[in-house]
Amino acid sequence: MDQDEALTTVDNIVTQFNTYEDFLDSQITTLDLYYLEDEGLARQLVELGYRGTGEVVKREDFEARKAAIEIARLAERTQKKTLTSAGKDLHDNFLKALAVREEDNRSGKSVIFIRDKNSHGQEVSGYIDYAHRLKTEDFEVYFSGKKRLLPRPTDMSFYNWDSHIAVWNSTPNYQVIADNPEGLLFKYKRDRKILNVDPKAQPGDNSTRSPILTELYTQVVIFDHVSRRKT
Repeated sequence: MDQDEALTTVDNIVTQFNTYEDFLDSQITTLDLYYLEDEGLARQLVELGYRGTGEVVKREDFEARKAAIEIARLAERTQKKTLTSAGKDLHDNFLKALAVREEDNRSGKSVIFIRDKNSHGQEVSGYIDYAHRLKTEDFEVYFSGKKRLLPRPTDMSFYNWDSHIAVWNSTPNYQVIADNPEGLLFKYKRDRKILNVDPKAQPGDNSTRSPILTELYTQVVIFDHVSRRKT
């Protein structure tokens, strides 16, 4: 791996994880904890390169890049940004709900469940990391009504009810727990709190579940999470 590739790898990891400990934890398996019975020891072994399921990144490299990215981010914040939803004439409750949450989700907060039909007439549903989508695409087309926001196979979860294709993906903000007996769960990476999306269960600590009455979709639910972790 050359220097540019190594730097790109570190940048991707720094962007995905809030702390170096979060990165180490992502490399630890359930089997590791079972045999070692010590999370601290498991972290040390990953840091030294003896255990783990991915890239080995030194603590000093992680923290140096984290600081550099944060400085660049603070510099960018000095230039006032206009929200994508600002000035839009929004009539539907769902678009209004997205607009209210847009600023908060610049740092990660909401999970959106959508069920509706795609352009092929197939029923699809899934959970969307709102903050991640905001960072990776322009929401102008959604707030202006040019396109409808629908789940994709790259989102936190995606299910096509016609083809029965099911996909799960962790995001920079949430870890997907798909093999849980209680059903699909999401763990917020910043404070490690669990979000339970089962409508018959409580959503979890610091989380709320808000069904949205909308004329644009068959069903919409927004889960809002407030992280209590100090940064």
